Amino acid sequence: MEISSKTTAIVTGAASGLGAATAEMLAAAGAKVTIFDMNEEAGSAKAAEIGGAFCKVDVSDPQSVAAGIETVRAAGNGLQVLVNCAGIGPAAKTVSRGEAHDPALFAKAISINLIGSFNCASQAALLMSQNDPVTADGERGVIVNTASVAAYDGQIGQVAYSASKGGIVGMTLPMARDLSSHGIRVATIAPGIFLTPLLAGLPQDVQDSLGKQVPFPSRLGQVSEFAALAKHIVENAMLNGEVIRLDGAIRMAPR
Repeated sequence: MEISSKTTAIVTGAASGLGAATAEMLAAAGAKVTIFDMNEEAGSAKAAEIGGAFCKVDVSDPQSVAAGIETVRAAGNGLQVLVNCAGIGPAAKTVSRGEAHDPALFAKAISINLIGSFNCASQAALLMSQNDPVTADGERGVIVNTASVAAYDGQIGQVAYSASKGGIVGMTLPMARDLSSHGIRVATIAPGIFLTPLLAGLPQDVQDSLGKQVPFPSRLGQVSEFAALAKHIVENAMLNGEVIRLDGAIRMAPR
């Protein structure tokens, strides 16, 4: 799919980090981008910066997602691209200090990361299915989800996070198959250690130590590299039903 001024995109969690970089890159290619995020101040500022729009959306709430999707639909240009980046990364062991993992924290991670991705993907796909095809292949839309290498090599304390990201990996192929008759592709990126705002707040020596764990290049990933892959997935019609590790060949140690 060619990204142009006729392309409408939604990027969730785009007030900062991977989502913000992706929104910037899609906008730079000409797309009209709507940011879904709970951070109204940062989300609105980013939307203004890229000439896009902002909707305060709680991805874990289907009604909130529906309201955001309706705002995009009402603009009258359809929807061609969704990139799901909204997520949280809680840390807690299954058992710690004589107590079991807080079930509410586990449920929150699943609700935002996995169910939130599903809510946005399923509702966006419905709107995409109403598009006229935009390519000779009959393509109507592209959905890019964000998992994590933790889906495969979850570390100590990542049981909730890994479960949520593993669910995203698991739904990629069946969702792609479900939507194939509508001309909608689905792919997932599983990033390794990236220089997101969370990691950027760590001391430089800690950042350097984390970067050295990556075989090559031995550094933290740049958010622009994630955004570049998301953009390539949109543009490459044969990328469908696949989960792509973007990690410099790292395999996470237990801790």
